[in-house]
Amino acid sequence: MQITLELTTDTSSQQTMTSSSRKYARDFLSFVNASPTPFHVIESAKQRLLKAGFSEIRERDSWAEAVETGGRYFLTRNGSSLIAFGVGKKWKSGNGMALLGTHTDSPALRVKPVSKRFAEKDSFMQVGVETYGGGLWHTWFDRDLSIAGRAMVRQSDGSIVSKLIKINNPILRIPTLAIHLERQESFTFSKETQLFPIIGLAATALNKPSSPPAEEPGKKTEDGEFKPLVAITERHHPAVVGLIAKEAGVNVSDVLDFEMILYDTQASCLGGINDEFIFSARLDNLDMSYCAIEGIIESLELKDALDDESGIRLISLFDHEEIGSQTAQGADSNLLPAVIRRLSTLTDAGSTSSPTAYEETLVKSMLWSCDMAHSVHPNYPAKYESHHRPEMNKGPVIKINANARYATNSPGIVLTEEVAREAGVPLQLFVVRNDSPCGSTIGPMLSAALGIRTVDMGNAQLSMHSIRETGGAHDIEYAVKLFKKYFERFSKLEETIMVDSTT
Repeated sequence: MQITLELTTDTSSQQTMTSSSRKYARDFLSFVNASPTPFHVIESAKQRLLKAGFSEIRERDSWAEAVETGGRYFLTRNGSSLIAFGVGKKWKSGNGMALLGTHTDSPALRVKPVSKRFAEKDSFMQVGVETYGGGLWHTWFDRDLSIAGRAMVRQSDGSIVSKLIKINNPILRIPTLAIHLERQESFTFSKETQLFPIIGLAATALNKPSSPPAEEPGKKTEDGEFKPLVAITERHHPAVVGLIAKEAGVNVSDVLDFEMILYDTQASCLGGINDEFIFSARLDNLDMSYCAIEGIIESLELKDALDDESGIRLISLFDHEEIGSQTAQGADSNLLPAVIRRLSTLTDAGSTSSPTAYEETLVKSMLWSCDMAHSVHPNYPAKYESHHRPEMNKGPVIKINANARYATNSPGIVLTEEVAREAGVPLQLFVVRNDSPCGSTIGPMLSAALGIRTVDMGNAQLSMHSIRETGGAHDIEYAVKLFKKYFERFSKLEETIMVDSTT
């Protein structure tokens, strides 16, 4: 699909741009609304990739015959991270790759392993939660919340499988204390004792017929079965387990364990007087995840898209960026290096790969680390460096930091600018003030681990890490166009921008 984004005073041309941007923005809304957890993000990505003609492969299998030049593939790890790629028909072992990385997780409240709580004098049923990542937790008060995630359930044949869970009804709320009872200049609270949501009145549970007493863990039951843990309906409110079981389509006794995250049930939407904003949860970083998926799909939508391609086009969607990425499915794991190593030795029948193919591939490749950026805040202008003030709907933001909190350098900026010029997409530059802390991304860790050229970038937004964030509606299309052109042009442009050269 060819889209024109040239800014002009011609009204009809502007209307075309607005209509096109609106289409991308609304498609993003459907993506984010269907994806309250990393598990759902990956499922949404899988369905889009399958529809676009990608084939699913597995890490545990040999790729010797499964992966061929000209093919489109994806794999997942833990159900919360994904890598998708297209192999050029002119690919040779040791060639370069156009890599793009994002993350699937966002700050959230997670249900504790033992979550059953009753308030003082058994007045309310509550759910124990744990903070995940660096959220603006005060924004979670007085919101209509529910739970989503995955449950491990036993099927009728005895096998144990993972089931996606999304309870659509608002069943939880974290109420604030009335101002009449405590007048605070600033809103403060204990994350351990005052961040627990209510889920119902205790009388609802206490007035129900009593259940048989729970078997003591670590001992055999009357029928001789050993129970290592307390029953799941003792660790969590039975009503919660019941909702999960119903959503999974199994009996309560078949729910073995689950990982549930709280989410805001209010749907993401367009906002602003001209629909120029996106009001949404999880913009950081589902905005970039969506654009990565659509960018690679659009770059490969023509049947002959890979006929003249000598490289590999690849996106990585990692879990656990918000907590440091040091997990089996995080960006600091072996996931991306292992996939690159396996692909770097890929050859046609009868050919052999170089023993240094992996190292050759890394030197010839590039990574775009794509995570959301900070838009200048109209009420806090002094928080931003005076000559680096990104705005929403003015294109992706290249992020730079002298202390390597971002991995961008000049050769990366030049290549990105070349891609943006061909795509007709404006770019912006950002650095933090010298007296301000700076966040980081997956860029520096992957750049260091792989020795690969890296650029950090992302769309501008407000209220980062809030339960409800604000982004630019037009920036979705800008990023998709930029990513598409990056995949299409990297193999040719890479040869023209040299640093470590003998000439």
